[in-house]
Amino acid sequence: MARREIIAGNWKMYKKSGEALDLVKALLAGIDGIGGREVAVFPPSPWAKQVADLCRGSKISVGMQNMYFEQEGAFTGEVSPAMVKDAGCRYILIGHSERRHVFGETDEQVNKKVRAAFTNDIEPMICVGELLEEREKGLTNEVLKRQVEKALEGIGAAEMKKVVIAYEPVWAIGTGKVATPEMADEAHLYIRTVIKGLYGQETADGLPVLYGGSVKPDNSAGLHAKENIDGFLVGGASLKAESFLDIIRVK
Repeated sequence: MARREIIAGNWKMYKKSGEALDLVKALLAGIDGIGGREVAVFPPSPWAKQVADLCRGSKISVGMQNMYFEQEGAFTGEVSPAMVKDAGCRYILIGHSERRHVFGETDEQVNKKVRAAFTNDIEPMICVGELLEEREKGLTNEVLKRQVEKALEGIGAAEMKKVVIAYEPVWAIGTGKVATPEMADEAHLYIRTVIKGLYGQETADGLPVLYGGSVKPDNSAGLHAKENIDGFLVGGASLKAESFLDIIRVK
């Protein structure tokens, strides 16, 4: 089964408005000839609508990096799912390791956000991955199983067609370390095994699983060649048009 190929760029807390729009314009000018491959960008939330307006009708989809799970209310500083949708965003990044480990987001909160995404017709890109100490203790699969199962509680098989999962080993994010293609492929295959147990083989075969963790132009080809790696969630290398376009075009 041919799966969706997605190259996503998470800009984190970088880029002022003019820089964000300049980056998108450079990407739009350079993405011809990528075939059916999908591109998504996750700008800081203040610029999401401007970026989404610029990308409307193009091959670039836009998402937000985080949202709260309530529709509205007295939640100072938060962004609601309705606001994400109103800004023109297709995707929402949920459970990124920085949300989990810097801001203390729990598996239960991740699940509430996934459910809220579906209520508002937003496609969730769910991040999972283990800490270095967890990998060293041989707990990688245990962590992945827990995070995937908890994130998807209450989500039906039909909704799974809109789910993307990004595997990001926490020890490889922003550190310059990268999982070997074999390590990443093994983790992606295990995630599919968990999905198969929950939803069956067809859903597992169709699920796009992206790799995130110090992806750069010089390591993307080796990762992309692996059977279970369907694209990337790129951090630092997505902040420059040239390096992100090199990854988008990877053979």
